[in-house]
Amino acid sequence: MRAARTSHGTFYLYFANKDELVRALVDECARDMTTLAAELGSVDAGPAGLHELTAWLTRFLASYRRHGAVIRAWAGQAPDLGLDGLGGSAFSAIATSLVQRIREAQPTSGVGPAPDLAGAALLAMVERFAYLTTAPTTAVDDDDAVATLAVMVHRGFFGAPA
Repeated sequence: MRAARTSHGTFYLYFANKDELVRALVDECARDMTTLAAELGSVDAGPAGLHELTAWLTRFLASYRRHGAVIRAWAGQAPDLGLDGLGGSAFSAIATSLVQRIREAQPTSGVGPAPDLAGAALLAMVERFAYLTTAPTTAVDDDDAVATLAVMVHRGFFGAPA
């Protein structure tokens, strides 16, 4: 309440308890992440693909910066509050979108024989990268972080030339 600069009475006007607040935060995060999944356009091996990927990763990092605490918290709270489905479906939507874009790009190297596994690996890498670069103890410029990740992903998962 202190950090939000509100009273306990105001809090309980909107939420019955802390669990209800966590549910609301997870729901908002899941909605934002699901929307983000649908925003990834085609990623080819050329400059337009790098541009699309950079723009999407910029939005992903901004969303993670906004919701990172919720994402980290729901991992520990999900079984107790029944929230595991929300988080799982949101990140599943992102993985599905990544797999679709990898399949469309038909890279000749880098992803191996299983695009589904490549999409899961890519999501894990992007999420962990966002976790590390948005941590309060890490001083990383968002533009530098996105540019580095975009080039790595573009070359490694979408077949862009080195």
